[in-house]
Amino acid sequence: MRRPSFLEGVAVALIATIGIGVLFDPLTMLFASGFVLRMLIAVAGLLYVVYLLRRSGENVGRISSISLWLMSAALIWLMGLSLPVYLMAHLGLVWLIRSLYFYASLISALADLALLSFGLAAALWAMLQTGSLLLGVWCFFLVQALFVFIPSSWRRAGKPGTHLDGADDPFQQAYRTAQAALTKLSTLG
Repeated sequence: MRRPSFLEGVAVALIATIGIGVLFDPLTMLFASGFVLRMLIAVAGLLYVVYLLRRSGENVGRISSISLWLMSAALIWLMGLSLPVYLMAHLGLVWLIRSLYFYASLISALADLALLSFGLAAALWAMLQTGSLLLGVWCFFLVQALFVFIPSSWRRAGKPGTHLDGADDPFQQAYRTAQAALTKLSTLG
């Protein structure tokens, strides 16, 4: 399965914004707003992680990742963290899943962490400027749609041992040399 596209990320941002917008006001009539925000953060995080796992193309470890995410989310909930720390903990879980399933290098994972931080900053700025939770959610997920442009691995050009195709591997060189010798011998006889 190929990586998600930017437009797919925009669609996810739109769905998350509409979903949170539809649920927030009615739920705050029934429950305290802090409880509702924590619940919506957890549900949005779970749905986003499930989306990421489905789009990653990896079949190994999905159930373990979801189980680990659920246990971590329950632990975060039970710790009674303040809302900003609670949000940061859930964003850390999203970053961990995205790093494990979409990136093969530390530099790519760190670039994703920077993108996550930028998304959080954009969401906070939008919320402070407008007072709208919906615009904050929209800005956050819209910035997260950019993660598809982070390469899965970053390699230095010209450094030996960094090619994943095995072109500079000594075994591959010896194999190609042996194949060429066998071909030459078979054409001589």
